[in-house]
Amino acid sequence: MTVMSPGTFEIRTSPHIKAKVTTDVIMRNVVYAMLPVCVFAVWSFGLSALALIVTTTAACVLTEHLVCRFAGKPTTVADFSAVITGILLALTLPPGIPLWMGASGGVIAILLGKALFGGLGFNTFNPALVARAFLQAAFPMAMTRWIPPFVAGRFAQFVPTSLALPFLSPDTKAAALDDYLARAMVDGWTGATPLPMQKYAGVTTETFDLFAGLVPGSTGETCAVLILLGGAYLVARGMMNWRITVAMLGTAYLMSWVFYLVDNSNPTPGFMLFSGGLMLGAVFMATDMVASPTTPLGVWIYGGLMGFLTILIRVEGGLPEGVMYAILLGNAVSPIIENLTQPRVFGTRTAKRQRNEQ
Repeated sequence: MTVMSPGTFEIRTSPHIKAKVTTDVIMRNVVYAMLPVCVFAVWSFGLSALALIVTTTAACVLTEHLVCRFAGKPTTVADFSAVITGILLALTLPPGIPLWMGASGGVIAILLGKALFGGLGFNTFNPALVARAFLQAAFPMAMTRWIPPFVAGRFAQFVPTSLALPFLSPDTKAAALDDYLARAMVDGWTGATPLPMQKYAGVTTETFDLFAGLVPGSTGETCAVLILLGGAYLVARGMMNWRITVAMLGTAYLMSWVFYLVDNSNPTPGFMLFSGGLMLGAVFMATDMVASPTTPLGVWIYGGLMGFLTILIRVEGGLPEGVMYAILLGNAVSPIIENLTQPRVFGTRTAKRQRNEQ
């Protein structure tokens, strides 16, 4: 309600008090928080990682622009949401995945993960994870083919699989990758990341190596310390709900501890926290403002559920990693959690109390 002149008021809909921080400012700061992770990814995996980040981001931005043009609306690429989706998608993919697959994932992320639901603010699921789930189902071999970090000559040549032509046979890709690793003189490389090595071979990686990013894995999931620093930056700016991250990581730690107590052949809580995509998912994906609940109790339940599902899939499931599925399932039940945890309006009675009074 705004005073226009003595005795005259203008009545407007809520909210009447607005924050100075706009959507594009928040999104731009998320990009800033992810930049150190991207730089370390390029340092670890070389030209292929850089090309993958550029390709997926460009595919997301271009697709969003074309969708807006087709719908007859002003382009929304300036809000940085498509940039975030493209970067996150790249960080969740193997660094040597063919670039055309990364571009396909960028298109899917915007079309199926965002535009189909009505655009920014309406998507039920995290768009980057929607695209990753599609790539996981469509190209399982490419999504499980890894390269070691810090290969000599990584800034002088691409990983051969990065430049593979569309629908090239898997055998040809494998042969090219083996030749690349042989020429790079990578000794003792098993082709597996820490989670599969532990689950299928019982080999546990040192916690410090996981924390510092000295291991193979998806492009941006390896260096836990930089991911946590990016999250701390967003929390300090008031642009991330730290409760979701704490609930997810805390529940994952507790679940891992219980499984380890029951059977010490299971990985330790420290290994579970810093391996795979748990840190990346808990900091940059589970905290998606659109796909997560907003109620005080709901965010704790939401984060705890995703942490629980992640460890349950890792230990009891057939797959070594469960972060993607845990977050997507959390996104699916987020509206239910929010509805069930709505705080009571001040001055009203609960339904139970009303029944008792009657």
